[in-house]
Amino acid sequence: MLIAIVAVLASAGVVMLRKPRDGRPNDARMARALMWRVLLSIGLFLFILLAWRLGWIQPSTLPLSR
Repeated sequence: MLIAIVAVLASAGVVMLRKPRDGRPNDARMARALMWRVLLSIGLFLFILLAWRLGWIQPSTLPLSR
């Protein structure tokens, strides 16, 4: 799960730092990168939801007082 979060952040960073060779923005490439980031985020959310439903992870609460 941590690997998936790192992959989403890394793909966002690579796309933001990469400049096209001809100096013009590449809208199709940016749209495709955004699509992959959104799909990875949705997939990660669904995986967390599935893991919770299968009992692999348990929610915890924050203590109300110290």
